[in-house]
Amino acid sequence: MRRATIRTELDDPTVIARAIRPDNTDEMDTRVEQTDEETDSSSDADGAVVTTIERETTGGLRTSVDDYVVNVAVARRVAQHANRHTNTQP
Repeated sequence: MRRATIRTELDDPTVIARAIRPDNTDEMDTRVEQTDEETDSSSDADGAVVTTIERETTGGLRTSVDDYVVNVAVARRVAQHANRHTNTQP
């Protein structure tokens, strides 16, 4: 079995994790890890999406990781775009 763990640090990891989980297969596990380093009120949203992917072959793992990375990038861009249009604070 081949395995890869991908950690992506984001401003709002919960939103991204929720967006990408529906594309997960049974061999994928996605979770959110919160950052404890900062103490200001904005740090509640800081953290990382951590996904572990397992596949029988190296080629299968590479393909799954590639698909996953594209999904995260798209979810991040959509979330950033939505935040720009819904954020009414200066």
